[in-house]
Amino acid sequence: MNKTINIQDLGTKDFKETWDYQEQLFRSIIDTKIKNRRKAAGLKTDNFFLFVKHPHVYTLGKSGDLSNLLLDEKQLRAKGATFYKINRGGDITYHGPGQIVGYPILDLDNFFTDIHKYLRFLEEVIILTLEEYGLKATRSEGETGVWLDVGTPFARKICALGVRASRWVTMHGFALNVNANLGYFDNIIPCGIRGKAVTSLNVELAVKKVDETEVKAKILKHFSKLFEAEFME
Repeated sequence: MNKTINIQDLGTKDFKETWDYQEQLFRSIIDTKIKNRRKAAGLKTDNFFLFVKHPHVYTLGKSGDLSNLLLDEKQLRAKGATFYKINRGGDITYHGPGQIVGYPILDLDNFFTDIHKYLRFLEEVIILTLEEYGLKATRSEGETGVWLDVGTPFARKICALGVRASRWVTMHGFALNVNANLGYFDNIIPCGIRGKAVTSLNVELAVKKVDETEVKAKILKHFSKLFEAEFME
């Protein structure tokens, strides 16, 4: 069992390039498990955590509804955005500058083999991080992600989640709006959920810009504690 996680900050990187890189790491862990399945008791597999910022892009999960994208190809180009249908769960979401995207690529055999628990832990990491900024964030029943003012007419989503898992190995992850341009969310029905708003940390704090490096450090602190993991660069 290996609870050390290799952390990599990729800076600003194209979505497709990052997706390919995720797949490479994801597949390498799975291949190790397949080749050494008879030695499973003593098998050591790697874990990774990628931080990245993407240029403007919309992604649609494998069970998502394309009608939740409100732009055609020409309009996407005009917005300087790209679109990909991908292999995570969930519907449509947006990634772009001012957003912290985290992709944990973990072998859950090193932690716990429970996808529901894994998703709840990812949400809890963000909830605890936002608490440090004085925000009371929570879950919304039946709607994966992290929200503010759930159960009121002012409910708004601040963090989207979508993952893929195979042989207990995970990829994809979360996208936390920190200094995001919320206008880009007007071009989709976020996560296929009508009538609910999207927000960003800087908007909630009524400041021009939040220190993203500081937010990342808080995310890693809570992730490490919840998963009882150690990070290595």
